[in-house]
Amino acid sequence: MNNQTASAKMLAKPIMTALFAALTAAGCFISVPLPGGVPVVIQDMMALVSGMILGPLYGGLAVALFLVLGCIGLPVFSGKAGIQIILNGPTGGFLIGYGIGAISGGLFLWATLRPAAKPAAPQWLQWVLIAAAGLLANIMLFTFGLAGFMRVTGSGLGKAVSLALVPFIPGNLIKQVVMALLVKKFRPIVHNYID
Repeated sequence: MNNQTASAKMLAKPIMTALFAALTAAGCFISVPLPGGVPVVIQDMMALVSGMILGPLYGGLAVALFLVLGCIGLPVFSGKAGIQIILNGPTGGFLIGYGIGAISGGLFLWATLRPAAKPAAPQWLQWVLIAAAGLLANIMLFTFGLAGFMRVTGSGLGKAVSLALVPFIPGNLIKQVVMALLVKKFRPIVHNYID
């Protein structure tokens, strides 16, 4: 690899990190409020996709950058801003879960599906691994989200599940499919620039 190619790849990493942070932030503009106080958004999907496409390090950094932007005052937490949303809001655990989910899904794919692997995994196995990474990322997201929701609202597990998990299952199934399609298409392309 020559110096120009190495420089381009080094520059691509922070650019991709910033791009995915911006995509996650932009996801707040598609929001459907629900009675429990946790809206349906595509931010979670974009955060998890960040980890699954960029990998655990740069995907995690993209989500961290998104969280910093919200904490310093940009209204990217479903139209709200401030660190108090993370610390004392019903969605705070979910916001932390974005990062944990992105890192978990990214680590899973990094360990099981490396773009530069020779020979490449069969197509069916790639789909299975991407779906498993998405499921793991969502489990982590909802684990932290429900824990935060219970802490802030004082709800028991049953009530938290009925308010902050069950209403999201249909939408999350759709988001799982969209995530798999995005990751399958864009992960190899992005890794040409960041690996």
